Amino acid sequence: MFTQSYVFEKALSVWEKANCMQMNQTLDFVTVIQNPTKGMKLCVAGSSSYEVFVNHNFVAHGPARCAHGFYKVDELFLEAFENYDSVEILIRVTGYNVNSYCYLDVPSFLCAEIKMGERVVAYTHPDCVAGFRAYPFVDKIRKTPRYSFQRTFTECYRFEHETNCELRRNVGDAVVLSQTEEKHFLHRDVPYGEYNLLTPKNVFQRGQIACSEKETYLSLRSVESVCDNFKGFYPNDFEYAPHVEYQKIDVSDHTSCEETADIITLESDHYTDLDMAKDYSGIVEFDLESEGAGILFLAFDEVMEAGALDCFRGESLNVLSYQIQKGSYHTISLEPYVFRYARLIAVGCSVTVKNFRMIQISYPQKQITSRFCGTDSEMNEIYDAAVETFCANAVDIFMDCPMRERAGWLCDSYFTGRSEYVLTGKNVIERAFLYNFLYPQSFQCLPKGMLPMCYPADHYNGQFIPNWAMWFGVELLDYYKRTHDRELINDAKEKMYSLIEYFRPFENEFGLLENLKAWVFVDWSKAKELTQDVSFCSNMMYVSFLSAISDLYEDRALSEKAEQLAEVIRSMSVTESGFYCDNAIRRDGKLIPTGECTEACQYYAFFCEIATPEIDAKLWNILVKDFGYDRLKKGLYPQIYPCNAFIGNYLRLDLLDRYGQKKALYDNIKGYFSYMAEKTGTLWEKVSDTASCNHGFASYAVYWMKNLGLLTVEPKDSHGMSSDSGFSIA
Repeated sequence: MFTQSYVFEKALSVWEKANCMQMNQTLDFVTVIQNPTKGMKLCVAGSSSYEVFVNHNFVAHGPARCAHGFYKVDELFLEAFENYDSVEILIRVTGYNVNSYCYLDVPSFLCAEIKMGERVVAYTHPDCVAGFRAYPFVDKIRKTPRYSFQRTFTECYRFEHETNCELRRNVGDAVVLSQTEEKHFLHRDVPYGEYNLLTPKNVFQRGQIACSEKETYLSLRSVESVCDNFKGFYPNDFEYAPHVEYQKIDVSDHTSCEETADIITLESDHYTDLDMAKDYSGIVEFDLESEGAGILFLAFDEVMEAGALDCFRGESLNVLSYQIQKGSYHTISLEPYVFRYARLIAVGCSVTVKNFRMIQISYPQKQITSRFCGTDSEMNEIYDAAVETFCANAVDIFMDCPMRERAGWLCDSYFTGRSEYVLTGKNVIERAFLYNFLYPQSFQCLPKGMLPMCYPADHYNGQFIPNWAMWFGVELLDYYKRTHDRELINDAKEKMYSLIEYFRPFENEFGLLENLKAWVFVDWSKAKELTQDVSFCSNMMYVSFLSAISDLYEDRALSEKAEQLAEVIRSMSVTESGFYCDNAIRRDGKLIPTGECTEACQYYAFFCEIATPEIDAKLWNILVKDFGYDRLKKGLYPQIYPCNAFIGNYLRLDLLDRYGQKKALYDNIKGYFSYMAEKTGTLWEKVSDTASCNHGFASYAVYWMKNLGLLTVEPKDSHGMSSDSGFSIA
């Protein structure tokens, strides 16, 4: 079942004594290797997040995330530094120790060793004689707000010394290390990034600012929600509150300009805006020189409207802050962020910013094997946006978005898994993603048999989406058809049948699931309000889930159950108009359909084969000809609530593809995605830019393009295993 276990030869897992549960602590682990020889390799694992530097050069960001109790090991080959007289290796590790959607709430640790061929020359150990010493990263402010409800902490820095030209200064004594609990290590089974350097296209506007106290300040969900089961610092404990300090800034009208971004000068109380040309994901790095004491803010977002940048859009705190003194500094973020536009604001001092760049954190482009081969430039732009979206969201697991969450959501993964196969000819990331749900025996705070809605994550409030657990089974069948990976299917059997047992008590006298618990979700539209008492969309998915498990494990009883349930749904949910209604309400003991119809529900009916173009020919013709991206503009069928991008529009396009409506599919792809690709160079979570503008499932556009004959795909081994044995710095 497991990815191959990894055994460190000498290294032990360590952290600062008595502090492995401390929130938001960052340590620098440092060692110096004299006269390195051929075959130098760093083997490293840690929690929660780390960056590796060699002689002050960024080398890697990790780890590849895994399930509770398991940790993947990076093997970094350092050939580029073998001819140096000495090599300093710095591993900057941040242990967050909070529940989030992107990292597990587990004790902080680092386990690392450096090899020269087969010989271990330095390793982590409570005894510093082994090679690594650990120092506190003194420039980072620890007690700050969370970046978003789903992610961990904002990055705020206080540079109290006149110069910080290097990554680490000899400030303070080394901390006392102690051994942490033993870990189950696994080989990394997903590709390593390429870490491309991206620079701004230009500086395009400038302006002045003033600062003033406000009567009230916008609060954020991530600040207000802190409690016993949502960990973080309380506002009274903040050492610095960037969301408050940033709101004190009053921005004047901007002036357009056209400047290069190599050297950016900022007068005191001025700002300047940068354009990266596309919505990119990565670690931010730059040098700055300050003429006095003050604050530099870096605010950012994926979109900008009329010259205004909203760094709180989507309930994220898209601000990095740097309290500085007179002097020169070098800074690099601990975490990846996402933006097309960035705003540098100098408060109280004049600064010069040099070498502003983003180290791209994404799936390696060299492993993309499909190429657009059409002649339609608009469609080509959508293809490029889909590829960029996939790469940003397939780093180590499938993510929904690289910005506010960086979370491994089910349902999204069904679509991204198909994208991965189209773009790479294999399913390496999907296999790792699915196995993360299979490794744990159970999931804390969730009912027996239920799967997390996203993972690796900790949902201490007990939240889950029952529909997404069904999608896991549907994705399993789809994955198996692509990869023939019977091992994973067999390993999933127990969890799939436990999931069936979870749903059984919710079946009513008709066999329909009624009064499902937690967050019953079907689409980002009116459909999400029509999910009780009986959600027909949810029951349609239940049919698909039961059918998938029946096919995977040759269970005829489940197949018959699915067929019977499909007939019940059809008989109860079809209205006189021929549309399927979304839900039924229990009144006086009777189940009564509401008659409320959404566009999303029609697509669920066809996607789950409750309806077919043959059985429901009239409805199908209406959906093909009258529905789509321009229905609202035409004023057609206003009584049918429109769907959103996720997932209604995707089901629509998938149905057009499934049933050979190529002309309509081609037209709808352009209608749904052209404006997104043009605005951000990525594809979005919703039809508007009010949410994530870089959402992993949206890369699914390449799947339809392939079926339209618009891609050339090099054949690859479909089993889905990576041939990479490590990451080489050449």
